[in-house]
Amino acid sequence: MLIQNGTIITDKSSIKADLRIKDGIITEIAADLIPESNEEIVNAEGMLVMPGGIDVHTHMDLDVGIARATDDFYTGTVAAACGGTTTIVDHMAFGPEGCSIRHQLDHYHTLAEGKAVIDYSFHGVIGHVDDAILKEVEDLVDEGITSHKFYLTYGQKLTDREFFLLMKKAKELGIMLTAHPENHDMVCCLKELLIQQGKTSPIYHAVSHPVESEAEAINRLILFAHVADDAPLYIVHLSCEMGLDYIRQARQRGQKNLFAETCPQYLFLDESRYREPGDAGLKYIMSPPLRRTKDNQTLWLGLQDGSIQTVATDHCPFFLKGEKQLGKDNFAKTPNGAPGVEPRMALLFSEGVSAERIDAQRYVQIMSTNPAKLFGLYPRKGTLAKGSDGDILIVDPSAQLTLTHSMLHENVDYTPYEGISLRGYPYMTISRGKIVAKEGCFLGEKGSGKFIKRNLPILTV
Repeated sequence: MLIQNGTIITDKSSIKADLRIKDGIITEIAADLIPESNEEIVNAEGMLVMPGGIDVHTHMDLDVGIARATDDFYTGTVAAACGGTTTIVDHMAFGPEGCSIRHQLDHYHTLAEGKAVIDYSFHGVIGHVDDAILKEVEDLVDEGITSHKFYLTYGQKLTDREFFLLMKKAKELGIMLTAHPENHDMVCCLKELLIQQGKTSPIYHAVSHPVESEAEAINRLILFAHVADDAPLYIVHLSCEMGLDYIRQARQRGQKNLFAETCPQYLFLDESRYREPGDAGLKYIMSPPLRRTKDNQTLWLGLQDGSIQTVATDHCPFFLKGEKQLGKDNFAKTPNGAPGVEPRMALLFSEGVSAERIDAQRYVQIMSTNPAKLFGLYPRKGTLAKGSDGDILIVDPSAQLTLTHSMLHENVDYTPYEGISLRGYPYMTISRGKIVAKEGCFLGEKGSGKFIKRNLPILTV
Protein backbone atom coordinates (compact mmCIF):
# COMPACT_ATOMS: atom_id res chain seq x y z
CA MET A 1 0.00 0.00 0.00
CA LEU A 2 1.12 3.53 -0.77
CA ILE A 3 -0.57 6.47 0.95
CA GLN A 4 0.06 9.59 -1.12
CA ASN A 5 -0.34 13.34 -0.76
CA GLY A 6 -1.30 13.42 2.92
CA THR A 7 0.15 15.34 5.84
CA ILE A 8 1.99 12.89 8.10
CA ILE A 9 1.37 13.69 11.79
CA THR A 10 3.36 12.15 14.63
CA ASP A 11 3.75 13.20 18.25
CA LYS A 12 6.69 15.39 17.27
CA SER A 13 6.24 16.55 13.69
CA SER A 14 3.98 17.35 10.77
CA ILE A 15 5.26 16.88 7.21
CA LYS A 16 3.82 16.59 3.73
CA ALA A 17 4.92 13.13 2.55
CA ASP A 18 3.93 9.72 1.25
CA LEU A 19 3.96 6.51 3.30
CA ARG A 20 4.59 2.95 2.09
CA ILE A 21 3.53 -0.27 3.83
CA LYS A 22 4.78 -3.76 2.91
CA ASP A 23 3.71 -6.97 4.64
CA GLY A 24 1.91 -4.91 7.26
CA ILE A 25 4.99 -2.85 8.20
CA ILE A 26 5.86 0.77 7.35
CA THR A 27 8.91 0.71 5.07
CA GLU A 28 9.23 4.29 3.76
CA ILE A 29 8.10 7.81 4.54
CA ALA A 30 9.27 10.38 2.01
CA ALA A 31 8.05 12.95 -0.47
CA ASP A 32 6.95 11.87 -3.95
CA LEU A 33 7.36 8.10 -3.61
CA ILE A 34 6.93 6.33 -6.95
CA PRO A 35 4.16 3.68 -6.97
CA GLU A 36 5.29 0.11 -7.41
CA SER A 37 3.49 -2.56 -9.44
CA ASN A 38 0.43 -4.08 -7.76
CA GLU A 39 0.60 -1.48 -4.99
CA GLU A 40 -2.72 -0.27 -3.57
CA ILE A 41 -2.86 3.53 -3.78
CA VAL A 42 -4.65 5.62 -1.16
CA ASN A 43 -4.98 9.30 -2.04
CA ALA A 44 -4.91 11.32 1.18
CA GLU A 45 -4.89 14.76 -0.45
CA GLY A 46 -6.11 17.35 2.05
CA MET A 47 -6.13 14.81 4.87
CA LEU A 48 -4.08 14.05 7.98
CA VAL A 49 -2.28 10.70 8.20
CA MET A 50 -1.74 9.65 11.81
CA PRO A 51 -0.91 6.58 13.88
CA GLY A 52 -4.03 4.54 14.56
CA GLY A 53 -5.73 5.24 17.88
CA ILE A 54 -4.89 3.15 20.94
CA ASP A 55 -7.57 2.73 23.58
CA VAL A 56 -6.03 1.28 26.73
CA HIS A 57 -9.26 1.13 28.73
CA THR A 58 -12.07 -1.02 27.35
CA HIS A 59 -14.33 -3.65 28.89
CA MET A 60 -15.43 -5.95 26.08
CA ASP A 61 -17.77 -8.80 27.04
CA LEU A 62 -17.54 -7.77 30.71
CA ASP A 63 -19.67 -9.80 33.11
CA VAL A 64 -20.74 -7.63 36.06
CA GLY A 65 -23.03 -10.22 37.64
CA ILE A 66 -26.36 -8.50 36.98
CA ALA A 67 -25.59 -7.92 33.29
CA ARG A 68 -22.98 -8.47 30.60
CA ALA A 69 -21.47 -5.75 28.42
CA THR A 70 -23.30 -5.81 25.10
CA ASP A 71 -20.17 -5.43 22.95
CA ASP A 72 -18.06 -8.56 22.63
CA PHE A 73 -14.62 -8.63 21.04
CA TYR A 74 -16.14 -8.68 17.56
CA THR A 75 -18.77 -5.94 17.73
CA GLY A 76 -16.63 -3.81 20.03
CA THR A 77 -13.54 -3.91 17.84
CA VAL A 78 -15.62 -3.30 14.70
CA ALA A 79 -16.86 -0.12 16.37
CA ALA A 80 -13.33 0.78 17.44
CA ALA A 81 -12.01 0.30 13.91
CA CYS A 82 -14.76 2.41 12.36
CA GLY A 83 -13.83 5.17 14.79
CA GLY A 84 -10.11 5.14 13.99
CA THR A 85 -8.78 2.91 16.78
CA THR A 86 -6.38 0.14 15.72
CA THR A 87 -5.38 -1.36 19.10
CA ILE A 88 -7.14 -1.89 22.41
CA VAL A 89 -5.85 -3.05 25.79
CA ASP A 90 -8.83 -4.53 27.59
CA HIS A 91 -9.39 -4.59 31.34
CA MET A 92 -10.43 -8.09 32.27
CA ALA A 93 -13.30 -8.77 34.68
CA PHE A 94 -12.79 -10.30 38.10
CA GLY A 95 -12.99 -14.07 38.10
CA PRO A 96 -14.14 -16.24 41.01
CA GLU A 97 -12.96 -14.89 44.34
CA GLY A 98 -9.42 -16.03 45.07
CA CYS A 99 -8.67 -17.11 41.49
CA SER A 100 -5.32 -16.65 39.76
CA ILE A 101 -4.61 -13.97 37.19
CA ARG A 102 -4.05 -16.74 34.64
CA HIS A 103 -7.57 -18.04 35.19
CA GLN A 104 -8.95 -14.81 33.76
CA LEU A 105 -6.23 -14.42 31.16
CA ASP A 106 -6.99 -17.86 29.69
CA HIS A 107 -10.70 -17.03 29.72
CA TYR A 108 -10.17 -13.73 27.94
CA HIS A 109 -8.00 -15.32 25.27
CA THR A 110 -10.99 -17.53 24.41
CA LEU A 111 -13.32 -14.49 24.36
CA ALA A 112 -11.14 -12.52 21.93
CA GLU A 113 -9.48 -15.06 19.67
CA GLY A 114 -11.22 -15.44 16.33
CA LYS A 115 -13.39 -12.38 16.99
CA ALA A 116 -11.25 -9.24 17.28
CA VAL A 117 -10.79 -7.29 14.04
CA ILE A 118 -7.93 -5.11 15.34
CA ASP A 119 -4.94 -5.94 17.54
CA TYR A 120 -5.47 -6.29 21.28
CA SER A 121 -3.91 -7.08 24.62
CA PHE A 122 -5.10 -7.42 28.22
CA HIS A 123 -4.35 -5.84 31.55
CA GLY A 124 -4.14 -8.34 34.37
CA VAL A 125 -6.75 -7.92 37.11
CA ILE A 126 -5.89 -8.43 40.77
CA GLY A 127 -8.53 -9.10 43.41
CA HIS A 128 -6.22 -10.27 46.18
CA VAL A 129 -2.49 -10.29 46.88
CA ASP A 130 -0.42 -13.13 48.27
CA ASP A 131 2.91 -14.76 47.41
CA ALA A 132 1.36 -16.76 44.57
CA ILE A 133 -0.12 -13.64 42.94
CA LEU A 134 3.17 -11.74 43.24
CA LYS A 135 4.99 -14.66 41.60
CA GLU A 136 2.36 -14.76 38.85
CA VAL A 137 2.77 -11.03 38.19
CA GLU A 138 6.48 -11.69 37.65
CA ASP A 139 5.96 -14.76 35.45
CA LEU A 140 3.41 -13.04 33.19
CA VAL A 141 5.93 -10.40 32.08
CA ASP A 142 7.40 -12.99 29.71
CA GLU A 143 3.93 -13.50 28.22
CA GLY A 144 3.52 -9.82 27.45
CA ILE A 145 1.25 -8.90 30.36
CA THR A 146 3.13 -5.90 31.71
CA SER A 147 0.31 -4.03 33.42
CA HIS A 148 -2.29 -4.94 36.02
CA LYS A 149 -5.37 -3.26 37.44
CA PHE A 150 -6.68 -3.20 40.97
CA TYR A 151 -9.62 -1.49 42.63
CA LEU A 152 -10.10 0.41 45.88
CA THR A 153 -13.83 -0.36 45.74
CA TYR A 154 -16.13 -3.23 44.71
CA GLY A 155 -16.18 -6.79 46.02
CA GLN A 156 -12.57 -7.73 45.31
CA LYS A 157 -10.97 -4.44 46.31
CA LEU A 158 -7.45 -4.49 47.65
CA THR A 159 -6.49 -3.41 51.14
CA ASP A 160 -3.80 -0.80 51.65
CA ARG A 161 -1.37 -3.56 52.66
CA GLU A 162 -2.15 -5.57 49.53
CA PHE A 163 -1.69 -2.79 47.03
CA PHE A 164 1.45 -1.59 48.79
CA LEU A 165 3.01 -5.03 48.37
CA LEU A 166 1.90 -5.00 44.76
CA MET A 167 3.46 -1.58 44.21
CA LYS A 168 6.78 -2.74 45.58
CA LYS A 169 6.70 -5.70 43.19
CA ALA A 170 5.77 -3.46 40.27
CA LYS A 171 8.72 -1.18 41.01
CA GLU A 172 11.05 -4.18 41.11
CA LEU A 173 9.79 -5.49 37.76
CA GLY A 174 9.28 -2.15 35.99
CA ILE A 175 5.65 -2.88 35.15
CA MET A 176 2.64 -0.54 35.27
CA LEU A 177 -0.13 -0.64 37.85
CA THR A 178 -3.47 0.95 37.03
CA ALA A 179 -5.94 1.76 39.77
CA HIS A 180 -9.64 2.54 40.10
CA PRO A 181 -9.65 5.22 42.82
CA GLU A 182 -12.75 5.60 44.97
CA ASN A 183 -13.10 5.37 48.75
CA HIS A 184 -15.22 2.26 49.19
CA ASP A 185 -16.61 2.96 52.66
CA MET A 186 -17.55 6.55 51.83
CA VAL A 187 -19.43 5.51 48.70
CA CYS A 188 -21.22 2.59 50.39
CA CYS A 189 -22.25 4.67 53.39
CA LEU A 190 -23.61 7.52 51.26
CA LYS A 191 -25.46 5.08 49.02
CA GLU A 192 -27.13 3.39 51.99
CA LEU A 193 -28.18 6.70 53.55
CA LEU A 194 -29.61 8.05 50.29
CA ILE A 195 -31.63 4.90 49.63
CA GLN A 196 -32.97 4.94 53.20
CA GLN A 197 -34.18 8.50 52.52
CA GLY A 198 -35.91 7.42 49.31
CA LYS A 199 -33.43 9.31 47.13
CA THR A 200 -33.12 6.76 44.38
CA SER A 201 -33.23 8.71 41.07
CA PRO A 202 -30.11 8.83 38.84
CA ILE A 203 -28.78 12.13 40.22
CA TYR A 204 -28.16 10.41 43.56
CA HIS A 205 -25.66 8.12 41.89
CA ALA A 206 -23.50 11.22 41.49
CA VAL A 207 -24.24 12.34 45.05
CA SER A 208 -23.14 8.94 46.39
CA HIS A 209 -19.80 9.13 44.54
CA PRO A 210 -18.53 12.62 45.49
CA VAL A 211 -15.29 14.08 44.16
CA GLU A 212 -13.84 13.74 47.66
CA SER A 213 -14.18 9.97 47.41
CA GLU A 214 -12.16 9.88 44.20
CA ALA A 215 -9.63 12.47 45.31
CA GLU A 216 -8.94 10.80 48.67
CA ALA A 217 -8.25 7.50 46.95
CA ILE A 218 -5.99 9.17 44.37
CA ASN A 219 -3.98 10.89 47.09
CA ARG A 220 -3.68 7.64 49.08
CA LEU A 221 -2.44 5.78 46.01
CA ILE A 222 0.06 8.53 45.22
CA LEU A 223 1.53 8.51 48.72
CA PHE A 224 1.83 4.72 48.87
CA ALA A 225 3.46 4.66 45.41
CA HIS A 226 5.97 7.28 46.57
CA VAL A 227 6.91 5.19 49.62
CA ALA A 228 7.33 2.25 47.22
CA ASP A 229 10.17 4.21 45.58
CA ASP A 230 7.90 5.93 43.05
CA ALA A 231 6.39 2.73 41.72
CA PRO A 232 4.74 3.26 38.29
CA LEU A 233 1.12 4.29 38.88
CA TYR A 234 -1.55 5.07 36.29
CA ILE A 235 -4.81 6.62 37.51
CA VAL A 236 -7.70 5.48 35.32
CA HIS A 237 -10.74 7.58 34.33
CA LEU A 238 -9.81 10.78 36.18
CA SER A 239 -13.01 12.80 36.43
CA CYS A 240 -12.43 15.76 38.73
CA GLU A 241 -10.38 18.85 39.46
CA MET A 242 -9.64 17.80 43.03
CA GLY A 243 -8.05 14.55 41.90
CA LEU A 244 -5.97 16.37 39.29
CA ASP A 245 -4.80 18.81 41.96
CA TYR A 246 -3.34 15.93 44.01
CA ILE A 247 -1.56 14.57 40.93
CA ARG A 248 -0.08 17.97 40.11
CA GLN A 249 1.03 18.51 43.70
CA ALA A 250 2.81 15.16 43.78
CA ARG A 251 4.68 15.92 40.58
CA GLN A 252 5.63 19.35 41.90
CA ARG A 253 7.11 17.60 44.95
CA GLY A 254 9.23 15.55 42.57
CA GLN A 255 7.31 12.28 42.46
CA LYS A 256 8.04 10.33 39.29
CA ASN A 257 6.25 7.60 37.33
CA LEU A 258 2.80 9.06 37.99
CA PHE A 259 0.35 9.14 35.10
CA ALA A 260 -3.31 10.00 34.53
CA GLU A 261 -6.00 9.07 32.04
CA THR A 262 -9.31 10.79 31.45
CA CYS A 263 -12.23 9.83 29.21
CA PRO A 264 -14.48 11.67 26.75
CA GLN A 265 -17.46 11.50 29.10
CA TYR A 266 -15.58 13.61 31.65
CA LEU A 267 -14.65 16.16 28.99
CA PHE A 268 -18.00 16.46 27.17
CA LEU A 269 -20.77 15.60 29.67
CA ASP A 270 -21.72 16.91 33.11
CA GLU A 271 -23.93 15.83 35.99
CA SER A 272 -26.98 17.68 34.63
CA ARG A 273 -27.46 14.61 32.38
CA TYR A 274 -28.69 12.66 35.40
CA ARG A 275 -31.76 14.90 35.49
CA GLU A 276 -32.92 14.04 31.98
CA PRO A 277 -36.62 12.99 31.96
CA GLY A 278 -37.89 9.46 32.37
CA ASP A 279 -35.26 6.75 32.38
CA ALA A 280 -32.82 8.74 30.25
CA GLY A 281 -30.61 9.68 33.20
CA LEU A 282 -29.79 6.01 33.69
CA LYS A 283 -27.69 6.09 30.51
CA TYR A 284 -25.01 8.06 32.34
CA ILE A 285 -24.61 5.87 35.42
CA MET A 286 -20.91 5.03 35.50
CA SER A 287 -18.23 5.16 38.18
CA PRO A 288 -16.88 7.69 38.78
CA PRO A 289 -19.98 9.65 37.78
CA LEU A 290 -20.24 12.71 35.58
CA ARG A 291 -19.06 15.84 37.37
CA ARG A 292 -19.53 19.62 37.14
CA THR A 293 -18.85 21.73 34.07
CA LYS A 294 -15.91 23.21 35.97
CA ASP A 295 -14.36 19.74 36.21
CA ASN A 296 -14.79 19.29 32.44
CA GLN A 297 -12.93 22.54 31.85
CA THR A 298 -10.13 21.68 34.26
CA LEU A 299 -9.54 18.31 32.60
CA TRP A 300 -9.24 20.00 29.20
CA LEU A 301 -6.58 22.26 30.74
CA GLY A 302 -4.85 19.13 32.05
CA LEU A 303 -4.65 17.77 28.53
CA GLN A 304 -3.25 21.06 27.29
CA ASP A 305 -0.54 21.44 29.92
CA GLY A 306 0.53 17.79 30.03
CA SER A 307 -0.89 16.97 33.47
CA ILE A 308 -3.02 14.24 31.86
CA GLN A 309 -1.21 11.83 29.55
CA THR A 310 -3.97 9.85 27.80
CA VAL A 311 -7.64 9.75 26.82
CA ALA A 312 -9.25 6.30 26.88
CA THR A 313 -12.92 5.35 26.96
CA ASP A 314 -13.77 2.90 29.76
CA HIS A 315 -16.08 1.48 27.06
CA CYS A 316 -18.61 -0.74 28.84
CA PRO A 317 -22.02 -0.63 27.11
CA PHE A 318 -25.39 -1.85 28.37
CA PHE A 319 -28.72 -1.37 26.65
CA LEU A 320 -30.90 1.32 28.18
CA LYS A 321 -33.95 -0.85 27.52
CA GLY A 322 -33.45 -3.79 29.80
CA GLU A 323 -30.04 -3.61 31.46
CA LYS A 324 -29.89 0.06 32.47
CA GLN A 325 -33.59 0.03 33.37
CA LEU A 326 -32.83 -2.43 36.15
CA GLY A 327 -32.19 0.76 38.11
CA LYS A 328 -35.36 2.64 37.20
CA ASP A 329 -36.54 2.54 40.82
CA ASN A 330 -33.10 2.52 42.46
CA PHE A 331 -29.94 3.93 40.88
CA ALA A 332 -27.83 1.38 42.79
CA LYS A 333 -29.27 -1.47 40.72
CA THR A 334 -28.08 -0.01 37.41
CA PRO A 335 -25.09 -1.72 35.77
CA ASN A 336 -22.31 0.86 35.63
CA GLY A 337 -20.79 1.80 32.30
CA ALA A 338 -21.33 3.57 28.99
CA PRO A 339 -20.31 3.18 25.33
CA GLY A 340 -17.66 5.33 23.66
CA VAL A 341 -15.02 3.26 21.84
CA GLU A 342 -16.13 4.47 18.40
CA PRO A 343 -16.57 8.27 18.76
CA ARG A 344 -13.45 8.82 20.95
CA MET A 345 -11.10 9.81 18.12
CA ALA A 346 -13.65 12.08 16.42
CA LEU A 347 -14.74 13.79 19.64
CA LEU A 348 -11.19 14.66 20.68
CA PHE A 349 -10.22 15.77 17.19
CA SER A 350 -13.24 18.04 16.89
CA GLU A 351 -13.12 19.69 20.31
CA GLY A 352 -9.36 19.37 20.65
CA VAL A 353 -7.68 20.04 17.31
CA SER A 354 -10.47 21.74 15.34
CA ALA A 355 -11.40 23.91 18.34
CA GLU A 356 -7.68 24.76 18.78
CA ARG A 357 -7.48 23.52 22.36
CA ILE A 358 -4.58 21.27 21.35
CA ASP A 359 -2.53 20.87 18.18
CA ALA A 360 -2.38 17.78 16.00
CA GLN A 361 0.89 16.58 17.55
CA ARG A 362 -0.58 16.73 21.05
CA TYR A 363 -3.64 14.86 19.76
CA VAL A 364 -1.41 12.03 18.52
CA GLN A 365 0.42 11.99 21.85
CA ILE A 366 -2.65 11.53 24.04
CA MET A 367 -4.60 9.24 21.68
CA SER A 368 -1.82 6.98 20.45
CA THR A 369 1.84 7.58 21.32
CA ASN A 370 1.56 7.99 25.09
CA PRO A 371 -0.74 4.96 25.50
CA ALA A 372 1.70 2.93 23.38
CA LYS A 373 4.70 3.99 25.47
CA LEU A 374 3.06 3.56 28.87
CA PHE A 375 1.73 0.09 28.06
CA GLY A 376 4.63 -1.49 26.23
CA LEU A 377 3.43 -1.17 22.62
CA TYR A 378 5.90 1.45 21.36
CA PRO A 379 7.44 1.72 18.76
CA ARG A 380 5.55 -1.15 17.15
CA LYS A 381 2.40 0.87 17.75
CA GLY A 382 1.74 4.54 18.40
CA THR A 383 3.96 6.11 15.78
CA LEU A 384 4.58 6.37 12.04
CA ALA A 385 8.16 5.24 11.48
CA LYS A 386 10.08 2.71 9.45
CA GLY A 387 9.59 -0.69 11.07
CA SER A 388 6.37 0.21 12.90
CA ASP A 389 3.13 -1.61 12.20
CA GLY A 390 1.07 -0.12 9.38
CA ASP A 391 -1.67 1.02 11.75
CA ILE A 392 -2.98 4.25 10.27
CA LEU A 393 -5.81 6.70 10.87
CA ILE A 394 -6.59 9.09 8.03
CA VAL A 395 -8.69 12.05 9.19
CA ASP A 396 -10.63 14.38 6.94
CA PRO A 397 -10.33 17.69 8.84
CA SER A 398 -12.94 19.36 6.59
CA ALA A 399 -15.73 16.88 7.38
CA GLN A 400 -18.66 18.36 9.31
CA LEU A 401 -21.43 16.21 10.75
CA THR A 402 -23.65 15.63 13.74
CA LEU A 403 -22.96 12.58 15.86
CA THR A 404 -25.94 10.22 16.15
CA HIS A 405 -26.46 6.72 17.45
CA SER A 406 -27.59 5.55 14.01
CA MET A 407 -24.15 6.18 12.45
CA LEU A 408 -22.24 4.12 15.03
CA HIS A 409 -21.48 0.40 15.19
CA GLU A 410 -21.49 -0.07 18.97
CA ASN A 411 -23.91 -2.83 20.00
CA VAL A 412 -26.10 -0.67 22.21
CA ASP A 413 -29.28 1.38 21.84
CA TYR A 414 -27.89 4.87 22.49
CA THR A 415 -24.81 7.06 22.47
CA PRO A 416 -24.16 9.52 25.32
CA TYR A 417 -22.90 11.97 22.68
CA GLU A 418 -26.10 12.22 20.62
CA GLY A 419 -26.36 15.51 18.72
CA ILE A 420 -22.80 16.76 19.23
CA SER A 421 -21.53 18.66 16.17
CA LEU A 422 -18.18 17.44 14.88
CA ARG A 423 -15.53 19.15 12.78
CA GLY A 424 -13.20 16.54 11.32
CA TYR A 425 -13.91 12.81 11.15
CA PRO A 426 -12.07 9.54 10.44
CA TYR A 427 -11.96 8.84 6.71
CA MET A 428 -10.06 5.55 6.76
CA THR A 429 -8.63 3.11 9.30
CA ILE A 430 -5.79 0.78 8.31
CA SER A 431 -4.66 -2.13 10.49
CA ARG A 432 -1.29 -3.68 9.63
CA GLY A 433 -1.60 -2.48 6.05
CA LYS A 434 -5.20 -3.58 5.49
CA ILE A 435 -8.12 -1.18 5.19
CA VAL A 436 -10.58 -2.13 7.94
CA ALA A 437 -12.91 0.87 7.76
CA LYS A 438 -13.64 3.62 5.25
CA GLU A 439 -16.14 6.47 5.48
CA GLY A 440 -18.00 4.80 8.33
CA CYS A 441 -18.21 1.34 6.73
CA PHE A 442 -16.48 -1.71 8.18
CA LEU A 443 -14.30 -3.50 5.61
CA GLY A 444 -12.24 -5.79 7.80
CA GLU A 445 -12.38 -9.46 8.64
CA LYS A 446 -13.58 -11.16 11.80
CA GLY A 447 -10.66 -12.64 13.73
CA SER A 448 -7.95 -10.67 11.90
CA GLY A 449 -6.83 -8.95 15.10
CA LYS A 450 -3.81 -10.42 16.87
CA PHE A 451 -2.93 -10.65 20.55
CA ILE A 452 0.08 -8.39 21.17
CA LYS A 453 2.71 -9.41 23.71
CA ARG A 454 3.67 -6.12 25.31
CA ASN A 455 7.08 -4.95 26.47
CA LEU A 456 7.84 -3.07 29.68
CA PRO A 457 6.45 0.48 29.77
CA ILE A 458 8.42 3.51 28.70
CA LEU A 459 7.99 5.90 31.62
CA THR A 460 9.13 9.10 29.87
CA VAL A 461 6.15 10.67 28.07
